[in-house]
Amino acid sequence: MSQIQQSIDVDVPVSVAYNQWTQFESFPQFMSGVESITQVGDTRNHWVTNIAGVKREFDTEITEQHPDERIAWRSIGGNAEHAGVVTFHRLNDTSSRVMIQIDWQPSSVAEKVGSAMDVDELQVKQDAERFKEFIESRGQQTGSWRGDVEAG
Repeated sequence: MSQIQQSIDVDVPVSVAYNQWTQFESFPQFMSGVESITQVGDTRNHWVTNIAGVKREFDTEITEQHPDERIAWRSIGGNAEHAGVVTFHRLNDTSSRVMIQIDWQPSSVAEKVGSAMDVDELQVKQDAERFKEFIESRGQQTGSWRGDVEAG
């Protein structure tokens, strides 16, 4: 299992950063390799990715979510095994820190080599930087979902 950790400071209030992160269908606008995400319920999403020529489709389930604090998920079904958590930290009234942790299981030889060479970590870092540009250029979220999902 590979683990990636990344954080980025964004010049928006914590609620704006969190609210945007709940808008999964907007992820292709700042996450390279993500072709589409379709929200199929409050806690379920269907992903289509194409990373380094490897196309995958899978569903994710939100396993824990607390407004302005955290969103945790895991994959279910499909051909991708991963889980993660994004936490949101208030730095002051106008800025926040977004911390990302992803655990995933590389399956192909290319994925295993890429993970060993930290290509996956670089990808998450670049996606975090694109999220920063996306949310700061807008100054506000494209929507929000303030539901609470208890762990377990």
